[in-house]
Order: sequence, then structure tokens, then C-alpha cells
Amino acid sequence: MRLVIARCSVDYAGRLTAHLPSAPRLILVKADGSVSIHADDRAYKPLNWMSPPCTLKEGAGDDEGVWTVVNKGGEKLIITMEEILHDSSHELGVDPGLIKDGVEAHLQELLADRIETLGEGYTLIRREYMTAIGPVDILCRDADGRTVAVEIKRRGEIDGVEQLTRYLELLNRDPHLAPVRGVFAAQEIKPQARVLATDRGIGCTVLDYNALRGIEDDKLRLF
Repeated sequence: MRLVIARCSVDYAGRLTAHLPSAPRLILVKADGSVSIHADDRAYKPLNWMSPPCTLKEGAGDDEGVWTVVNKGGEKLIITMEEILHDSSHELGVDPGLIKDGVEAHLQELLADRIETLGEGYTLIRREYMTAIGPVDILCRDADGRTVAVEIKRRGEIDGVEQLTRYLELLNRDPHLAPVRGVFAAQEIKPQARVLATDRGIGCTVLDYNALRGIEDDKLRLF
């Protein structure tokens, strides 16, 4: 991971256009190729970012100090450096991934046993499908025989969508599995996570823990 703190301005050109005026910011360049730009607030959410696969070109000559990040769709993130205050690189190695709590582990087991919850005709390939960056919770096939990767959370937030995105990028490099689409499944999915998932073509499924366990809801119903 490369960490750059710099006074810079940022321009995004793609489906929309956006401009960040000059200010001190943190720029993260990760090993997967992603680039994100952060202010000293907003918790973990970046001001702007480019998800992999993308390429970063640092300008030279008259364009020295201009970084251009381009993704496969031709969208551009242009970072104009005015002053670099810090620039360092660090090798973090392979992350073991998030450790599931008891409820998430049980949700995974229950959903694997009742894979038709995701849709009629779904079949299980396996639980904990191992990849180079960690295990995919569930790998299955839909009614049309297409591969589906499922990420399961108790509470679905943006970091879970990001995690599934990384798995999908890796799985889609395997010609025996591709094309692979994603499903983000949780007992509760935050609105921001749903928006991000939809933008990336990832489906969202809300899981009813009691229904998966075969326990009837004891609330009164009107018929």
C-alpha cells in the first residue's frame, strides 16, 4: 500500500463530473490497483475513488505532478499535486479477511442448506470457497447455470460490498467460473451499502434468520 499526503485538486470525468478544489488530502494506492482520496473526516468513506481494474500514470515533464487514473470503462480520476508532504509504501501481505461471528457463521450454514432461498433452481457448489484473498462464503449456481458468489453479513455495510467486489474481480479471472455475479446477503442492509452494491451490479438479499431456522414469526398477521 502506498500512502501519499499532498495538497492537491482532483477532477473526475465519467458518467458524471466532479471537482475537489485544492486542499491537503490522503491518497491511498492499494496493491489491487484501487486509488482513493480521503479528507480528515467522513470516517472511512473516501471523497473520491477508482475501483480496480484501473491504471495509474504519473506525469512527467510538463505534466509532472499530475496523476491520471483510468478504469476499464474509460472513466478518469485526475489528481493534480501541488505539494507532497509524505510519500511511503508498505507491504501488508495477504489479509486473512473478517472473522465471522456466531450468527454470521450460522446464517452461512443455514443458507447453504436452504440455497433455494436465493431463488428457484439455485444449487450449491460449496461453502467457504477458497480464493487467494480469502474464502467466499457461498459459491452456487442459479437456475441458468451461472456462477454466483454470496457474501453473508449480519449487518450489511459498505465494507462487506467492497469485500465481495474483490472476490468477484478474482473469481471472474477463472474461465471455469466466469462470468460470476455477486449477491450480498444480510439480516439488515444499510442504504449506502445497497446503493453501492446496485451500482456495481451486485444483488441484495435480506435474510430472515428465524425463517431460515424454520421458526414461525410469532407476531400477529392480518390476512
